[in-house]
Amino acid sequence: MQITITHDRPEGPRSGPVTVGWFLTSDKGAILFDPPERLIQRPPNRGHAKSAARCPAVVQMESRYFVVRCPYDLHLGFAREDKGKAVLVNRMGTASPVRSSKLAEMVTMVNESEWRFPDRPTVQLSLPYCFIADETVYVTQVGTFAHYRPDPLPGTIFGGRFPIDLWPRPLMWAFEWHDLSTDIVLRRGEPLFYVQFEADGPDRPVQLVEAERTAELSAYLEKISGVVNYVNQTFSLFKAAEAARPPKLVVPKGR
Repeated sequence: MQITITHDRPEGPRSGPVTVGWFLTSDKGAILFDPPERLIQRPPNRGHAKSAARCPAVVQMESRYFVVRCPYDLHLGFAREDKGKAVLVNRMGTASPVRSSKLAEMVTMVNESEWRFPDRPTVQLSLPYCFIADETVYVTQVGTFAHYRPDPLPGTIFGGRFPIDLWPRPLMWAFEWHDLSTDIVLRRGEPLFYVQFEADGPDRPVQLVEAERTAELSAYLEKISGVVNYVNQTFSLFKAAEAARPPKLVVPKGR
Protein backbone atom coordinates (compact mmCIF):
# COMPACT_ATOMS: atom_id res chain seq x y z
CA MET A 1 0.00 0.00 0.00
CA GLN A 2 1.42 3.38 -0.98
CA ILE A 3 1.02 6.25 1.47
CA THR A 4 0.79 9.74 0.03
CA ILE A 5 1.96 12.56 2.27
CA THR A 6 1.09 16.18 1.61
CA HIS A 7 3.23 18.93 3.06
CA ASP A 8 2.77 22.61 3.61
CA ARG A 9 6.50 22.89 2.99
CA PRO A 10 7.55 23.62 -0.61
CA GLU A 11 7.56 20.66 -2.98
CA GLY A 12 9.04 20.09 -6.42
CA PRO A 13 12.54 19.68 -7.84
CA ARG A 14 15.31 21.30 -5.86
CA SER A 15 18.95 22.05 -6.48
CA GLY A 16 21.81 22.07 -4.05
CA PRO A 17 22.33 19.85 -1.03
CA VAL A 18 19.54 18.70 1.24
CA THR A 19 20.12 19.66 4.87
CA VAL A 20 19.83 16.87 7.42
CA GLY A 21 20.14 17.67 11.11
CA TRP A 22 21.41 15.30 13.78
CA PHE A 23 21.26 15.64 17.54
CA LEU A 24 21.36 13.58 20.71
CA THR A 25 18.06 13.14 22.50
CA SER A 26 19.81 13.47 25.87
CA ASP A 27 22.89 15.32 27.10
CA LYS A 28 23.62 12.55 29.60
CA GLY A 29 27.06 11.16 28.75
CA ALA A 30 27.05 13.12 25.49
CA ILE A 31 30.86 13.09 25.19
CA LEU A 32 30.69 9.32 24.64
CA PHE A 33 28.87 9.73 21.33
CA ASP A 34 30.97 10.79 18.34
CA PRO A 35 29.35 12.89 15.62
CA PRO A 36 28.23 10.89 12.57
CA GLU A 37 30.87 11.12 9.85
CA ARG A 38 30.90 10.54 6.13
CA LEU A 39 32.07 7.12 5.01
CA ILE A 40 35.55 7.51 3.56
CA GLN A 41 38.05 4.69 3.24
CA ARG A 42 41.40 5.88 4.64
CA PRO A 43 44.16 6.02 3.60
CA PRO A 44 43.06 5.80 -0.03
CA ASN A 45 45.52 5.00 -2.80
CA ARG A 46 45.03 7.72 -5.38
CA GLY A 47 48.39 7.31 -7.08
CA HIS A 48 47.07 5.17 -9.93
CA ALA A 49 44.45 6.45 -12.36
CA LYS A 50 42.58 3.14 -12.08
CA SER A 51 42.66 3.00 -8.28
CA ALA A 52 39.28 2.23 -6.70
CA ALA A 53 39.78 5.37 -4.59
CA ARG A 54 39.37 7.43 -7.79
CA CYS A 55 36.51 5.43 -9.27
CA PRO A 56 33.45 7.74 -9.64
CA ALA A 57 31.07 4.91 -8.74
CA VAL A 58 32.95 4.16 -5.51
CA VAL A 59 33.26 7.83 -4.58
CA GLN A 60 29.53 8.39 -5.26
CA MET A 61 28.54 5.42 -3.11
CA GLU A 62 30.79 6.28 -0.18
CA SER A 63 29.73 9.93 -0.19
CA ARG A 64 26.12 8.90 0.45
CA TYR A 65 26.72 6.95 3.66
CA PHE A 66 27.46 8.24 7.14
CA VAL A 67 29.06 6.24 9.95
CA VAL A 68 27.77 6.01 13.52
CA ARG A 69 30.45 4.64 15.82
CA CYS A 70 30.03 2.39 18.84
CA PRO A 71 30.20 4.33 22.14
CA TYR A 72 30.90 1.32 24.40
CA ASP A 73 33.10 -1.74 24.86
CA LEU A 74 30.78 -4.73 25.22
CA HIS A 75 31.26 -8.50 25.31
CA LEU A 76 27.97 -10.35 25.54
CA GLY A 77 27.12 -14.05 25.61
CA PHE A 78 23.84 -15.95 25.39
CA ALA A 79 22.45 -18.27 28.05
CA ARG A 80 19.21 -19.61 29.44
CA GLU A 81 18.14 -19.48 33.07
CA ASP A 82 17.00 -22.57 34.98
CA LYS A 83 13.42 -21.95 33.84
CA GLY A 84 14.51 -21.58 30.22
CA LYS A 85 14.36 -17.81 29.90
CA ALA A 86 16.87 -16.38 27.42
CA VAL A 87 19.32 -13.92 29.03
CA LEU A 88 22.39 -11.90 28.16
CA VAL A 89 25.67 -12.65 29.95
CA ASN A 90 28.27 -9.95 30.52
CA ARG A 91 31.43 -11.89 29.68
CA MET A 92 33.65 -9.07 30.93
CA GLY A 93 32.25 -9.37 34.45
CA THR A 94 33.82 -6.98 36.93
CA ALA A 95 36.38 -5.98 34.28
CA SER A 96 33.62 -4.41 32.19
CA PRO A 97 33.97 -0.63 31.77
CA VAL A 98 30.16 -0.45 31.85
CA ARG A 99 28.55 -1.02 35.26
CA SER A 100 26.09 -3.92 35.37
CA SER A 101 23.23 -1.63 36.43
CA LYS A 102 23.86 0.63 33.41
CA LEU A 103 24.35 -2.29 31.03
CA ALA A 104 20.80 -3.46 31.72
CA GLU A 105 19.52 0.00 30.76
CA MET A 106 21.50 0.09 27.51
CA VAL A 107 21.22 -3.43 26.16
CA THR A 108 18.08 -5.55 26.15
CA MET A 109 17.04 -8.87 24.69
CA VAL A 110 13.67 -8.67 22.97
CA ASN A 111 10.95 -10.90 24.38
CA GLU A 112 11.32 -14.35 22.83
CA SER A 113 7.78 -14.29 21.45
CA GLU A 114 8.78 -11.30 19.28
CA TRP A 115 11.84 -12.86 17.64
CA ARG A 116 11.53 -13.21 13.86
CA PHE A 117 12.89 -16.77 14.07
CA PRO A 118 12.65 -19.00 17.15
CA ASP A 119 16.38 -19.76 17.11
CA ARG A 120 17.63 -16.20 16.50
CA PRO A 121 17.42 -13.87 19.51
CA THR A 122 17.04 -10.15 18.90
CA VAL A 123 19.28 -7.82 20.93
CA GLN A 124 18.82 -4.06 21.06
CA LEU A 125 21.34 -1.38 22.03
CA SER A 126 19.66 1.93 22.86
CA LEU A 127 21.28 5.06 21.43
CA PRO A 128 20.45 8.79 21.53
CA TYR A 129 21.16 9.58 17.84
CA CYS A 130 18.27 11.24 16.02
CA PHE A 131 18.06 12.71 12.49
CA ILE A 132 15.63 15.37 11.22
CA ALA A 133 14.86 17.30 8.03
CA ASP A 134 12.53 20.06 6.85
CA GLU A 135 11.71 18.44 3.53
CA THR A 136 10.91 14.87 2.55
CA VAL A 137 13.97 12.80 3.44
CA TYR A 138 14.16 9.10 4.23
CA VAL A 139 16.90 7.59 6.35
CA THR A 140 18.02 3.99 5.77
CA GLN A 141 20.02 2.20 8.45
CA VAL A 142 22.32 -0.61 7.27
CA GLY A 143 25.19 -2.73 8.51
CA THR A 144 28.86 -1.77 8.25
CA PHE A 145 29.52 -3.52 4.93
CA ALA A 146 32.73 -1.54 4.27
CA HIS A 147 34.30 -2.26 7.67
CA TYR A 148 36.49 -5.37 8.07
CA ARG A 149 36.30 -7.22 11.37
CA PRO A 150 38.82 -10.02 12.06
CA ASP A 151 36.14 -11.53 14.33
CA PRO A 152 32.84 -11.16 12.41
CA LEU A 153 29.68 -10.55 14.38
CA PRO A 154 27.60 -13.74 14.81
CA GLY A 155 24.53 -12.40 13.02
CA THR A 156 23.07 -9.46 11.17
CA ILE A 157 21.71 -6.07 12.15
CA PHE A 158 18.12 -5.06 11.52
CA GLY A 159 17.96 -2.37 8.90
CA GLY A 160 15.17 0.15 8.61
CA ARG A 161 13.88 3.01 6.49
CA PHE A 162 11.54 5.86 7.50
CA PRO A 163 10.97 9.60 6.82
CA ILE A 164 12.87 11.85 9.20
CA ASP A 165 10.86 14.95 8.31
CA LEU A 166 7.72 13.34 9.77
CA TRP A 167 8.90 10.52 11.99
CA PRO A 168 12.17 11.45 13.72
CA ARG A 169 13.06 8.98 16.42
CA PRO A 170 16.23 7.77 18.15
CA LEU A 171 18.02 5.03 16.26
CA MET A 172 19.02 1.84 17.98
CA TRP A 173 21.37 -0.98 17.07
CA ALA A 174 19.12 -4.02 16.66
CA PHE A 175 20.91 -7.33 16.14
CA GLU A 176 19.63 -10.75 15.09
CA TRP A 177 21.88 -13.37 16.70
CA HIS A 178 22.38 -16.36 14.38
CA ASP A 179 25.31 -18.22 15.97
CA LEU A 180 24.62 -18.46 19.69
CA SER A 181 27.92 -20.23 20.33
CA THR A 182 29.77 -17.02 19.38
CA ASP A 183 29.65 -13.95 21.59
CA ILE A 184 28.78 -10.42 20.52
CA VAL A 185 31.89 -8.23 20.83
CA LEU A 186 31.52 -4.48 20.26
CA ARG A 187 34.42 -2.07 20.59
CA ARG A 188 34.22 1.62 21.35
CA GLY A 189 35.10 3.69 18.29
CA GLU A 190 34.42 0.99 15.71
CA PRO A 191 31.68 1.56 13.11
CA LEU A 192 28.36 0.33 14.54
CA PHE A 193 26.11 1.02 11.55
CA TYR A 194 25.74 3.26 8.51
CA VAL A 195 22.93 5.63 7.56
CA GLN A 196 21.97 6.81 4.10
CA PHE A 197 19.64 9.70 3.27
CA GLU A 198 17.30 9.91 0.27
CA ALA A 199 15.78 13.20 -0.80
CA ASP A 200 13.70 13.87 -3.92
CA GLY A 201 16.33 12.75 -6.38
CA PRO A 202 19.38 10.49 -6.57
CA ASP A 203 21.74 13.34 -7.44
CA ARG A 204 21.20 15.63 -4.46
CA PRO A 205 24.09 15.62 -2.00
CA VAL A 206 23.52 15.67 1.76
CA GLN A 207 24.72 18.35 4.14
CA LEU A 208 24.75 16.94 7.67
CA VAL A 209 24.64 19.54 10.47
CA GLU A 210 24.36 19.30 14.23
CA ALA A 211 20.95 20.65 15.19
CA GLU A 212 19.62 22.39 18.27
CA ARG A 213 17.19 20.43 20.41
CA THR A 214 14.68 23.26 20.44
CA ALA A 215 11.56 23.38 22.59
CA GLU A 216 9.39 22.89 19.49
CA LEU A 217 11.41 19.85 18.39
CA SER A 218 11.32 18.32 21.88
CA ALA A 219 7.55 18.80 22.07
CA TYR A 220 7.07 17.14 18.68
CA LEU A 221 9.26 14.17 19.64
CA GLU A 222 7.20 13.75 22.80
CA LYS A 223 4.00 13.54 20.77
CA ILE A 224 5.25 10.71 18.53
CA SER A 225 7.42 8.81 21.01
CA GLY A 226 6.37 5.44 22.36
CA VAL A 227 3.41 4.97 20.02
CA VAL A 228 4.88 1.67 18.81
CA ASN A 229 3.71 0.23 22.14
CA TYR A 230 0.07 0.94 21.27
CA VAL A 231 -0.34 0.38 17.51
CA ASN A 232 1.08 -2.18 15.09
CA GLN A 233 1.41 -0.02 11.98
CA THR A 234 3.03 3.24 13.08
CA PHE A 235 3.30 4.45 9.47
CA SER A 236 -0.48 4.80 9.52
CA LEU A 237 0.03 7.74 11.91
CA PHE A 238 1.98 9.86 9.43
CA LYS A 239 -1.00 12.09 8.61
CA ALA A 240 -1.59 12.81 12.30
CA ALA A 241 2.14 13.40 12.79
CA GLU A 242 2.19 15.91 9.95
CA ALA A 243 -0.68 17.83 11.51
CA ALA A 244 1.23 18.10 14.80
CA ARG A 245 4.58 18.95 13.18
CA PRO A 246 6.02 22.43 13.79
CA PRO A 247 6.93 24.40 10.64
CA LYS A 248 10.66 23.99 11.22
CA LEU A 249 12.68 21.22 12.86
CA VAL A 250 16.27 21.88 11.74
CA VAL A 251 17.96 24.75 13.54
CA PRO A 252 21.73 24.41 13.09
CA LYS A 253 23.60 24.49 16.35
CA GLY A 254 25.66 27.60 16.93
CA ARG A 255 29.35 27.26 17.68
